[in-house]
Amino acid sequence: MALLAIQLNLSLAWASIDIAKKNACMSCHNNEKKLVGPAFKDVAKKYAGVPDASQKLALSIKAGGAGKWGPVPMPPPTSLSDADAVKLASWILEGAR
Repeated sequence: MALLAIQLNLSLAWASIDIAKKNACMSCHNNEKKLVGPAFKDVAKKYAGVPDASQKLALSIKAGGAGKWGPVPMPPPTSLSDADAVKLASWILEGAR
């Protein structure tokens, strides 16, 4: 049973990094350090303890925007589905690993 849970978690993690790569997130974001946009670890810290954090972050990702993390705008990822946005947000909040 534990092996199945580990395999499921690994497949979800790979799916999420694939979603991030497919939607060009990795062009501006990194897990550990700020590039153009904030590091995923800093996003996770900002949303720590926020009720419904994955839903709120998913909405923020889908909307794009500017001003939360500096002056450089993040364009909305037009091909990102709502379901993938939630997966991506959850992956970021869980450490993007």
